[in-house]
Amino acid sequence: MTEHIVLRHRDLEGLDQLDVYLENGGFGALESIVKKKSPEQVIDIVKKSGLRGRGGAGFPTGVKWSFLSPDVFPRYVVANADESEPGTFKDREIMERNPFQFLEGVAICAYAAQANVAYIYCRGEFWDLTRELDSKIEQLKELGLLGKKLFASDYSLEMQTHLGAGAYICGEETALLESLEGKLGQPRLRPPFPAAEGLYGKPTVVNNVETLTNLPPIINRGADWFSSIGTEKSTGTKVFSVSGKVERPGNYELPLGATFRELIFERAGGIPNGHAIKAILPAGASAPILPATKEVLDTGMDYESVSQVGSSLGSASIIVIDETVDIAWVESKITDFFEHESCGKCTPCRDGTYWMKHIFERIMHDTAQPQEIDLLHTVGIGIQGKCLCALGDFAGLAVTSALERFGPEFDLHAVGNSSKAA
Repeated sequence: MTEHIVLRHRDLEGLDQLDVYLENGGFGALESIVKKKSPEQVIDIVKKSGLRGRGGAGFPTGVKWSFLSPDVFPRYVVANADESEPGTFKDREIMERNPFQFLEGVAICAYAAQANVAYIYCRGEFWDLTRELDSKIEQLKELGLLGKKLFASDYSLEMQTHLGAGAYICGEETALLESLEGKLGQPRLRPPFPAAEGLYGKPTVVNNVETLTNLPPIINRGADWFSSIGTEKSTGTKVFSVSGKVERPGNYELPLGATFRELIFERAGGIPNGHAIKAILPAGASAPILPATKEVLDTGMDYESVSQVGSSLGSASIIVIDETVDIAWVESKITDFFEHESCGKCTPCRDGTYWMKHIFERIMHDTAQPQEIDLLHTVGIGIQGKCLCALGDFAGLAVTSALERFGPEFDLHAVGNSSKAA
């Protein structure tokens, strides 16, 4: 059985209680770096560990921190807890069941970034969880683990939560920063990037909940230990959120590089009712769909390998589709989601998702002309690479990949198709 790194609560009962967390080495990592290491040394440790962002992009975490504009202060750290990707539910489990490891990770990041204020941006539906996090933060303040002159040093850190309003687009880091400033949650033009001009125009680090939760074990056990897990370029473990047509949906923490086959059939129990697997969405709605061929099932779930078979790992929200499910129906739901969640700032995304949604309405009512299915592909291609953020790319790639890999299932819905099922 793989050792849990971020889902440690599955091995240690009561880890959501501060006394239990402290008994098991909690805040020892933060104390050790505040007393003995410079921020630059902490960044070097994280770089050496190979930790990559777990929110979707997979960018090297330590490298991201090193981009902060030198000698510009104040600086900020923002934990991205706006978990809105369809099929992703890992961050909520971490914050509910292993909250103090997450909060310690936020503090370690803040120390490395030389930030004295950290924010936790939670999705609007997490109002109950956010209230609990506020309570945990108060407990840390009472014990002197947050606040002024931590561990009798010159370093001080304040931490607070911020509740969003349920917009998917605010998971994108610059839209998140706009929302945190009290503005409309829409992406910014880049450059400048947040490391140069982020929150309130100051250097800012934005990291995902799972990314930050990896930091205390890395500090405690060393970069070499962490980099020995996973693959050479995708180190450590990853929490895979599995849903759809499987016997045991849920979160599974495995080393990066474990195969889709192991996750779906060994961990998640396989496909119910003896049905065959048809397709996999490896990153929720935000990556090209993959046919469940032998090659794909035996592919390692790491950033490089998934890319080589024509998709991306993203936040690792694995949605499993079996032979009973119509791919055209799946993509109609994904398009409806993106059309609803488009912030409207970029014309290709705003108008492209609108027209794709309307074409899908005709497809799903079996009233689409054959040429409209070709038009759907054209619109999907037209959106990609023309927007301020990745939502437009996600919406376009979802549709074009499905048309290219499962085209006959769309054709069945076209007017005049003689092979249409009764």
